[in-house]
Amino acid sequence: MMKYQETVNQSAEYLRLTLPLMSRQAAALHPISYAVWYEYVAGINGPLKAAIDALTQNGTVLDEDATTDLFRKYIADIDEQKAHNVTAGFQKILADISQSAAHAGNYADQFGNALAQWSEELKDTEADTDSGSWIDKLVIGTSKMQGAVATLKDSLQESQNEIVKLRKEVDRAREDALTDGMTGLVNRRGFDLALTACLSEVNSSEQGPSLIITDIDNFKLVNDTYGHLIGDKVIRAVAKILIANVKGKDTAARYGGEEFVVLLPETTLDGARVLAEKIRSTIECSRIKRTDNNQEIGRITVSLGVASYCAGESPSEFIERVDNALYVSKAQGRNRVTLASAVPA
Repeated sequence: MMKYQETVNQSAEYLRLTLPLMSRQAAALHPISYAVWYEYVAGINGPLKAAIDALTQNGTVLDEDATTDLFRKYIADIDEQKAHNVTAGFQKILADISQSAAHAGNYADQFGNALAQWSEELKDTEADTDSGSWIDKLVIGTSKMQGAVATLKDSLQESQNEIVKLRKEVDRAREDALTDGMTGLVNRRGFDLALTACLSEVNSSEQGPSLIITDIDNFKLVNDTYGHLIGDKVIRAVAKILIANVKGKDTAARYGGEEFVVLLPETTLDGARVLAEKIRSTIECSRIKRTDNNQEIGRITVSLGVASYCAGESPSEFIERVDNALYVSKAQGRNRVTLASAVPA
């Protein structure tokens, strides 16, 4: 007996409910994750729902390990590779059915045309009435078969269009999951993925990527003095400056609160230092006005740390080294750029 008995309309509604929940988690949008959240919103797996509610009651998000563990414990005792194989198999079956329907339609058309021609030829002869009646019935039956095949082809086409639509929705959900809503920059999760991908492609014989971490100076004082609306305006202003200064494969991200990062895959340390200084001076020279009285608020500055990747570093070690340089900039008076020290021997 099949596990899922939902209608097409029910499953489509569950999809709409599932995508936002999936996008809030720290796990990728893959079949394992979809199965977990599908059964959660469908209400067909009580133990799974109770386990998820317990894990997320304090705002905790589910990472890859937690999601996979839930799937294996409450849904099926298969691994992720098998789940991908099932998905690929389903897509192949759908493609094969579509192709078979197309072939069947072509054969039915050919047979129907030949039968109609044969019928006309018989009518021109002195064929007996019973023979003509039998041929007429055959023609009618063939016509019905052609209609059924045409309906099947239309249904399959609608299904394929729906699949394309759902894939686009998943892509949009994934993009939303990796984007900071306030600034439009990549969010922390998106940056972590970009950094991991970047470092996986580093060749030890080449110049490694560079990284800039920047933090708005005295941001708490800005919020306390002017309010959170002005604080948000400052964050968006800094984000616009970062966006204006990144290009190509560069990634600007909001790392958290008033902290930002810029990943420069093909930039040397000196190039990163020059860019960091440009960002610092541009922000220092910018002026932000209050929305209520159009008056300028106090000068906004940022502190920055810069480093070039050293072979063998993990992503966390790379970030920590740049972050230490940022704190040096803060400790030495803020509104400055500090180059990180090399990894100790």
